[in-house]
Amino acid sequence: MLKRRILVIDDETALVESICFNLEREGFQTFSAYNGIDGLEAIQTVKPDLIVLDLMLPGLDGLEICRRVRKSEDIPIIMLTAKESEVDRILGLELGADDYVTKPF
Repeated sequence: MLKRRILVIDDETALVESICFNLEREGFQTFSAYNGIDGLEAIQTVKPDLIVLDLMLPGLDGLEICRRVRKSEDIPIIMLTAKESEVDRILGLELGADDYVTKPF
């Protein structure tokens, strides 16, 4: 059976490692990127089944990544971010995120 691939894009190394560790314990195959540009490239090469995406990334922000992914892909996206305002939540969901989770969780 093929393991589901989850791509975690966040610039907080310790958080990415923690998320990946827990997902791998549950049987998922994980991939990570620590900035927006590498994240966008990883989406093309990994072809993930799910993306966990931070909004505030160096290089290319999460909103722009979400916009670009939605132009050509239907990959589920969970926004994981410290931005908790209602405006940010609505914008993230309107741009195509499937869920919006605020840090810390």
